Amino acid sequence: MLEPTLERFLLPLISRGFDTVTHPSSAPLRMRLMSDPLELQDRLLKQAAKSFRGGTLELFEARFKRYFPDLLEALEKVYPHQLEETLTRASDILRRAYKERSSDLRRLDLERNLRPDWFQSPEMMGYVAYADRFGGTLEGVQEKIPYLEELGVNYLHLMPLLEPRPSQNDGGYAVQNFREVRPDLGTMDDLETLAGALREKGISLCLDLVLNHVAEEHEWAQKARAGEEKYQNYFFMFPDRTLPDQYEQNLREIFPEFKPGNFTWDAVSSRWVWTTFNAYQWDLNWSNPEVWLEFAEIILYLANRGVDVFRLDAIAFIWKKLGTNSENQPEVHALTQALHAMARIAAPAVAFKAEAIVAPRDLMGYLGQGVYYGKVSDLAYQNSFMVQIWSSLASRDTRLLAESLEQFPAKPSGTAWATYLRCHDDIGWAIDDGDAARQGMNGAAHRSFLSDYYSGQFPGSDARGLVFQFNPATGDRRISGSAASLAGLEVALEKGDESLITLALERLLLGHALVLGFGGVPLLYMGDELALLNDYSFEDDPEHAQDNRWVHRPRMNWREAEKRKLPYTVEGRMFSGLQKLIAARKKLPHLHASLEAKVHWQDNRHLLLLERRHPLGRLVQVYNFADTAQPFPTWLLGMQNPFDHLSSYNLGGTLELAPYGRMWVSEWTGNGDL
Repeated sequence: MLEPTLERFLLPLISRGFDTVTHPSSAPLRMRLMSDPLELQDRLLKQAAKSFRGGTLELFEARFKRYFPDLLEALEKVYPHQLEETLTRASDILRRAYKERSSDLRRLDLERNLRPDWFQSPEMMGYVAYADRFGGTLEGVQEKIPYLEELGVNYLHLMPLLEPRPSQNDGGYAVQNFREVRPDLGTMDDLETLAGALREKGISLCLDLVLNHVAEEHEWAQKARAGEEKYQNYFFMFPDRTLPDQYEQNLREIFPEFKPGNFTWDAVSSRWVWTTFNAYQWDLNWSNPEVWLEFAEIILYLANRGVDVFRLDAIAFIWKKLGTNSENQPEVHALTQALHAMARIAAPAVAFKAEAIVAPRDLMGYLGQGVYYGKVSDLAYQNSFMVQIWSSLASRDTRLLAESLEQFPAKPSGTAWATYLRCHDDIGWAIDDGDAARQGMNGAAHRSFLSDYYSGQFPGSDARGLVFQFNPATGDRRISGSAASLAGLEVALEKGDESLITLALERLLLGHALVLGFGGVPLLYMGDELALLNDYSFEDDPEHAQDNRWVHRPRMNWREAEKRKLPYTVEGRMFSGLQKLIAARKKLPHLHASLEAKVHWQDNRHLLLLERRHPLGRLVQVYNFADTAQPFPTWLLGMQNPFDHLSSYNLGGTLELAPYGRMWVSEWTGNGDL
């Protein structure tokens, strides 16, 4: 016998495959659910028995009962007037997706149900690459799985590979078909095969899912252009500038050099179209439940192809509201909660990662605050941490980094940060003015210094970065460049100065040690394990010449990669240094992402101390951001027998911490482990 409240949960299961129940449409949904609940549950179970075999009905029912309240709660907030229809159609999507899920993916669902912290484990190590630049094709990526295993990778994020528009496509983020792969990479079957091969090796596959917009060539946009009202309602299309001008008063420009303004005139439809990023990327109208239903189905379709993690691209922009900047609106989190609930029911092995490059005060909402706590994304990018690492490397001063970490609120314990030193994008100097002021600094002046330093304009700087998207109205100058070139390796190699080469490599290893030691899922950007430099050949490619971010998106040089086996080469020194860091990380339970890293304040501004408390004991991390050795009294650790897991040495007295030196220290127990 089912629980008496089951009727509240199962009405949305009525779909095209089920009989429908007629109730007065004016009655509130919950009141209608109470109408003859026993008759309703009997009919639903009888119909469900035709669709499910064995224990699958019970398993689906259990998940549905667990997460349907989250789905209902979220959809009520955004679609109150279309609630019942949206729930009914969502339930049909769930039932079909669950039935189509393969047996090996269902096993993975069960494993991750039993180990919901799988992505929080210290064993997690991520790698980010463009499929074509890493392996040529999806089949080529599969051939490189042994390379990933050699490095210790078990999470692979392949940059946008769903079919984009031809010609300019914002690096693949202008998608024209969410159900096909870029033709030059292979087919959707090839993607499924790759996902299966990765899964056999214990490697999770992450793909980008662009939520805010589609390419103007997408079927939805083409039908909207042709005048189909249904699809025009998928977008924001205006006959004149009246509303666009009102919205524009509060909107910022994302690419002021490429595309000023947020609206584009479309001559075919004779409409102004909302285009936040580029004229060929049409923003979607998520206030229309049809859009939400489309993406719910897309997510489950790709999940059934083997995608483990969805990077929810441009998620901060998906809800538009007149009189606001149309970013970080509360409805964004309701929409995410609803998608999250769908995934938990039909494909619980899946995790969401929010691509929300926003101010620290807004970022925590994407991991769940208040009513959304634990119900939205499982991962979010710690962009501020990345910015602060580069800031401290430039200034040789850790106070602003420590202040920034101190001000971050605790995240939900069941979530994790995605940490990184570099990524495919530029670096925007997200320095909080309040943090700077508390450390006696001027935020605007420091941002200007960082742009000067990393573009090589500051006296004494050996960084080789390029200014990206200078905004004369705000003075903002973002920076493009590979980690190695920003760290001074390019200049050091040009000079042939071994001491400068060593310092540059140590800077890089310090930065990666911070990323690996912070907890969460550390992400290594393709080529950084070999210290690849800027690739200026982008200037010769008409597709990329106007976007200098391609300077740090090189093609993998597999001939150069062979040098990783030679310990005296730059590639070998970098690769082996990272291997040791990754191996040390995987052995330390202190680095589980449920724990928070706390700043351990001390007087030396060149040093950063972070502390992690675990039931097995404390782990204190020490980082030297100076290019000179720094004295370090071990009594600061508060341990009787400190043991450094990076050097495998017992420590004592006052140390000389090498330039850009790093230590991960816990109490020695005598067994060589902790």
